[in-house]
Amino acid sequence: MKIFQATSPTDFEILDVEIPRPGPGEVLMRINAVSTCPQWDLHLRHNAPMFVGHQFKFPYMLGQPGHEATGVIEAVGEGVKDPKPGDRVSAWRDPGHHVPGCYAQYVVHRAENVIRVPEDLPDEAVASVELGMCVGTVFRMLRTMNALKGRRVGVMGLGPAGLIALQMARAEGASEVYGFDLLPQRRELALKPGANGCFDPRENLDEEFPTAPPKRRLETSVDCVGAKATVENLLDRTSDVVALFGVQREGYTFAPRHHRVTLCGYKGHCRESAEYAVDLIRKGKLNLASLVTHRLPLSRYNEGIDLLESQEAIKVCFLPWE
Repeated sequence: MKIFQATSPTDFEILDVEIPRPGPGEVLMRINAVSTCPQWDLHLRHNAPMFVGHQFKFPYMLGQPGHEATGVIEAVGEGVKDPKPGDRVSAWRDPGHHVPGCYAQYVVHRAENVIRVPEDLPDEAVASVELGMCVGTVFRMLRTMNALKGRRVGVMGLGPAGLIALQMARAEGASEVYGFDLLPQRRELALKPGANGCFDPRENLDEEFPTAPPKRRLETSVDCVGAKATVENLLDRTSDVVALFGVQREGYTFAPRHHRVTLCGYKGHCRESAEYAVDLIRKGKLNLASLVTHRLPLSRYNEGIDLLESQEAIKVCFLPWE
């Protein structure tokens, strides 16, 4: 089989290796499509740590950092009763980068790390279930807080996670949904899944979204950036709940004027959130295919990452069999 390996931040090889065999509790997945994760792929491109204590080492682990993949179960190991060979599945949990990843024609996963997905949808519609699971964890938390239905919801950062968040806010019954991003093309794209309006957060928005209580227009907000400026912008403009999804790399100021705002974080991966995302996909309330702006053979990996770098792509779907 063919598998990708990064040999430096900007170089890679496509290697021929033996197809792995699933062990006890594992499944062999034939990968039909795998989507970029801009966080991991761009941090690898720049050899920049993803989080405190992380460091890339080259040559990097085979198939990594690919983890948002969909395909078909080819074989199962001892003790696996579900899924079965022939089932269409997506990976919903990244098991870490100490094992081969999904930039490959085949990958071995723990059986519990894949989830069955609808048969009648294109690969792009189910490849990024893992990201849907991640964002879904935030929205399941907000739902238990009664912080979505009938609310005016803001989403900061209209990359892949933000575009999913807009759709989930709609699915959960938000009365109005607003997006914020620096890039006009992303603001325009966010209007398609039903945003009531999209704005450049650098502009003076005091008329539309006043910062002085009790006039704050946003009731619940989700930050999908992780920057100090974006979080504090939402804290100033939100009256009740601000949820953090973006990877935190610096401290935020929770000022006295924010004393009425609840700030909540991300609770991590869980199967229930994957099931939540797949259920929304099945009901037509979450369209992951709309995030994929380019399809390329895996052999053109650097071209795809160049598109992410230049912000011409939202997500690139790599096809390992072309």
